[in-house]
Amino acid sequence: MNFDEIIDRRGTHCSKWDTLEALYGLSPDDALAMWVADMDFRPPAAVQQALERMIRHGVYGYFGDERDYKAAICWWMQNRHGWAVEPEWIFTANGLVNGTALCVDTWTEPGDAVALMTPVYHAFFRVIRANGREVRELPLKNANNRYEMDFEAWDRLMTGREKMLILCSPHNPGGRVWSREELEGVAAFAERHNLIVVSDEIHHDLVYPGNRHTPMAVAAPGIADRLVMMSAATKTFNIAGAHVGNVIIADEKLRKAFAQRMMALGISPNSFGMQMVTAAYSPEGAEWVDALMDYLEGNRRIFDEGINTVPGLRSMPLEGTYLAWVDYSGTGMDQKEVLRRVEKEARIATNYGPTFGKGGETFLRFNLAMPRSQIEEAVKRLKAAFADLQ
Repeated sequence: MNFDEIIDRRGTHCSKWDTLEALYGLSPDDALAMWVADMDFRPPAAVQQALERMIRHGVYGYFGDERDYKAAICWWMQNRHGWAVEPEWIFTANGLVNGTALCVDTWTEPGDAVALMTPVYHAFFRVIRANGREVRELPLKNANNRYEMDFEAWDRLMTGREKMLILCSPHNPGGRVWSREELEGVAAFAERHNLIVVSDEIHHDLVYPGNRHTPMAVAAPGIADRLVMMSAATKTFNIAGAHVGNVIIADEKLRKAFAQRMMALGISPNSFGMQMVTAAYSPEGAEWVDALMDYLEGNRRIFDEGINTVPGLRSMPLEGTYLAWVDYSGTGMDQKEVLRRVEKEARIATNYGPTFGKGGETFLRFNLAMPRSQIEEAVKRLKAAFADLQ
């Protein structure tokens, strides 16, 4: 597990690096790609070995007999998260953006509204609107550089047209690991407004020391009849290109409806992804994740300490994820000027805060899942780009 190794991803059809020129006007030869949420690390050796076995076999047919695959998922959820999952609850989608789209398609109709706690992962907006549904933004409260839920304010925003709430847990981009009490509040809110809750927990393994992720199904078992859980190995183990994610549904009625939509749309899994997930959800995978989080903790500390020395910049303390959320409102600069400094002077590509919805207007999101030397270089460049403020 050499997370310090710099792996050249240029010229490999890598979204993160090979589109820098087209999207940001930055050369991958000297820029730092800190935008797309994948890691510049190799996955555990067990994942690579699983693929090598497939290649040696040399026949790439349809995947069958899911018992080992589902047993690995059940083992991981029980051992890492204290969540007892039955194999028959597990569906496999082509990633969790696809899983989100399937949920919107299954339990809402065109013209319905879907509630999001904003700012939040930008793909949710895209999927909801592309399905002809309305986004109902429920702004999170920024309480001294930490997001909190504001149920009283949210109750006033509801119109009765909302049919679903998509929860991001842990939260992307704010890095919050929601407490059990907060999740119980979400459950009560959903019951008050008769909402299906889709809990996207793709970052559930990426939690820093001193914090503990609680699956929504564990925090609020009383809403099983309106709860859809989504998880994936892809973010945890940096295998996003496998496009495989799990929709886990305990309630039989909800499960039947979802199975019908999967059947109607012809959704079937990727055999490579299922082999990778089976290998990753293992004791070796668990050891790798623990080492990863120790490493990311160091990256987080270096980045935050550096950024927070620049007057007007403030990085939100991460409890989970590897995505730093930096507020530049204190600089008094508009987005155009900040991006000129970050992109043209520091040569760093980031995600723009407004794409995450209300509350993100003065933020940039930085991906910290890269070798430590590149994090140190990013801090050096950003300090130089804002040197006049120091």
